[in-house]
Amino acid sequence: MLPASLIAQTITGSFIHDGILRDHRLYVPAIYSPGTPAPLVLNLHGYTSNNVQQEFYGDFRPIADTANFIIVHPNGTMDGNGDRYWNTFGGSTVDDLGYLTALLDTISAHYTIDGDRVYSVGMSNGGFMSHDLACFRSDRIAAIASVTGSMILPRMSNCAAAHPTPVMQIHGTSDGTVPYNGNAAFVPVVDLMAHWAAVNSCEPTPVMTPVPDIVTTDGCTAEHYVYGDGDAGSVVELYKIIGGEHTWPGAIPIGITNQDMDASVEIWRFFSRYRLSELQTGVGENAESIPFIVRENPSYDVFRLQLGGPAQRHITVRDAMGRLVHEFTSNTGEVEVMVDKPGLYLVTVAQGRERSTQRLVRL
Repeated sequence: MLPASLIAQTITGSFIHDGILRDHRLYVPAIYSPGTPAPLVLNLHGYTSNNVQQEFYGDFRPIADTANFIIVHPNGTMDGNGDRYWNTFGGSTVDDLGYLTALLDTISAHYTIDGDRVYSVGMSNGGFMSHDLACFRSDRIAAIASVTGSMILPRMSNCAAAHPTPVMQIHGTSDGTVPYNGNAAFVPVVDLMAHWAAVNSCEPTPVMTPVPDIVTTDGCTAEHYVYGDGDAGSVVELYKIIGGEHTWPGAIPIGITNQDMDASVEIWRFFSRYRLSELQTGVGENAESIPFIVRENPSYDVFRLQLGGPAQRHITVRDAMGRLVHEFTSNTGEVEVMVDKPGLYLVTVAQGRERSTQRLVRL
């Protein structure tokens, strides 16, 4: 038998959270060394699936074996039909945000985790959950990825990410479960990308690059969209799978599955660029910022921006879906912004190469 330090380990664990027994699987690569901080990836299953299925379907283990990160595969709770799910639609009282936070704390108490490099990825309902973590647990998560997941509008409208949060979305245009163009429940992918581009102050128009059609028999192709130039070096990326269904690119085909790319490889490439502390403090290629203060925030109508001394500044206000609400220039030290409808808004003040974004809450 090989020494334990040379063997990858899959460890099962459980604990009670909010009166519910929650369980998970932890993958620890052979090259992990106690005392040396390792990144951690949350890998979340979809609705009706479970952590074992996700461990194999959206498989990061071969990548972790060489890149040296730990993977945790938690289980959601059971709904009334006996199917596992994550409470991202507000249909129950299960506190999955609290559970996943407690799970991070539990793992960190037993392993040497690099708190600067904690990421979340999910398939379908797990992708919804990853977006929720980016919005409501941004103090713990550096970046997220969603494969075939989206958000519901109330969650997106109340999103409270406290720092630029890099997001990768992978989604098929022929997805019949979570439609690419959205429906009465789910936000369209284009609107979802616009939201995160606005949160991160990225360029609103992405740069598109076709993914080489290496496997011409898989029934689909792919396009790669990058919303760049975000605060602290953050970007938003979309892999649009033309003709792709509700599937994980690079995995064993279940329906039309793109084979021109490996989603797990691309997601880790994306994650590995980001550190939480750099995103929180604005360190990065776009770290220059201009400070300003928002008076009366939240407000019922008017927000007063205190900008400092007189100077020419460009001011934009976008809603939670990234749509432009106001745009104007000012050379005064204080301006007023009026917002008609309740919700979350993002105001950006730019002066030369410097810019800063803050959230406005209209009651």
